[in-house]
Amino acid sequence: MFADAPVAGATPIHLVREAQLEPWRNGLPERWRAWVSVSAFRAERGSVCLLPDAAGRLEAVALGLGALGSEDELTPWHCSGLADRLPSGTYAVANELTPDQARHCAQGFAYGRYRFQRYRKLTAAADATLVLPAGTDRARIERTDAACTLARDLINTSAADMTPAVLAETVVALGERHGAETQVCTGDDLLTAGLRAIHAVGRASAVAPRLIDLRWGATDAPRVTLVGKGVCFDSGGLDIKGATSMLLMKKDMGGAACAIAVADLIMSSRLPVRLRLLIPAVENAIAGNAYRPGDVLTMRNDLTVEVGNTDAEGRLVLADALVLADAETPDLLIDLATLTGAARVALGPELPALFCDDDSIAATLLECGQREADPLWRMPLWRGYADELASKIADLNNVSTSGFAGAILGALFLRRFVAATHRWLHIDLYGWNPKDRPGRPVGAEAQTVRALHAFLISRYG
Repeated sequence: MFADAPVAGATPIHLVREAQLEPWRNGLPERWRAWVSVSAFRAERGSVCLLPDAAGRLEAVALGLGALGSEDELTPWHCSGLADRLPSGTYAVANELTPDQARHCAQGFAYGRYRFQRYRKLTAAADATLVLPAGTDRARIERTDAACTLARDLINTSAADMTPAVLAETVVALGERHGAETQVCTGDDLLTAGLRAIHAVGRASAVAPRLIDLRWGATDAPRVTLVGKGVCFDSGGLDIKGATSMLLMKKDMGGAACAIAVADLIMSSRLPVRLRLLIPAVENAIAGNAYRPGDVLTMRNDLTVEVGNTDAEGRLVLADALVLADAETPDLLIDLATLTGAARVALGPELPALFCDDDSIAATLLECGQREADPLWRMPLWRGYADELASKIADLNNVSTSGFAGAILGALFLRRFVAATHRWLHIDLYGWNPKDRPGRPVGAEAQTVRALHAFLISRYG
């Protein structure tokens, strides 16, 4: 994937902004000027022009960057399509790059090499090699790429092969690799542990529900707890989804996948924190023992919840895990979940919704997201809507009868289960690319992984 040092004969890649196209082309040898014109290369973002020598062999490459917002802007997505579009060989960026530009270029190249190969007998291998731009931290690039690849593989895998049991095995194996302690509470043991909502949501599946609990790091270090929604498949339960809505529900454990990836980065980069990773892993299935609309669940913190809709299961399993996490009052508590369609209606698939009471922490995370081209968008925890979750027979309902503010109501529901921790962030993400783009095919997306890692480094590193 990468060559560490300059390689003799490496094919140069020229990064060209639209605004630079004419002066760049005018400075080329005559044979290239004509070729660029004939190829109709206009430096649009992601466009590639292969420049031949007099014998027709590849001599150089031009990569279009499009119309950048500023001269120093360069994100991983400008370079993510290179691996798909370059012939086999070794390449080196010809431009002078800042350290951030160099890192983004390398990160994008690595990200674009991803292939999900589990179910294909024949796959096209990306075999272009990039000379790492000067000053790039190869170890960080490879750690980040490995974590994002893990998240994407988990999300892309069929639900038949990514059950709660397999998800638990994945976390246990990750823990063993990093020297972490992992415990898995399974089936009826959840009832003994007071995790009744996780048990209720997952009990109708042929694969027992479980709570995965990983701990790593020095016990006297600042506590950082990640909670990921691990609904490995969501039929909607008795409030069954339609066929179209159910088609992508293998990705309903996207929050868990991204939380696992962040945990992997924390451990592989030896961040000086006491990490805890909690994954409630379930399948929301339909059977005679499935939980029902109208059931009242007693949560781990003894709040009672009337089930207004069995398809709002993610907040129920997260709530039990959040109570468990909150009991330790970590310095930072972050949950990640593919929680609401309302967040996608409001922000689309590319912008995860961030809910946080702490202005300073929210601002820092948003800044890290912008810097890493891994953006989030802050939404309000508007307490004026809290009464929408009222129940006539229980402490609260898991849904509202209103059709408004669904993402906010989901966050407000979770907020009821975080009582002692002062710094809590809830991230409502999609975890999926719905359209093909250079280096980002339709399929799993490791959202907020790079942003959260950069944020944690800024806070604890």
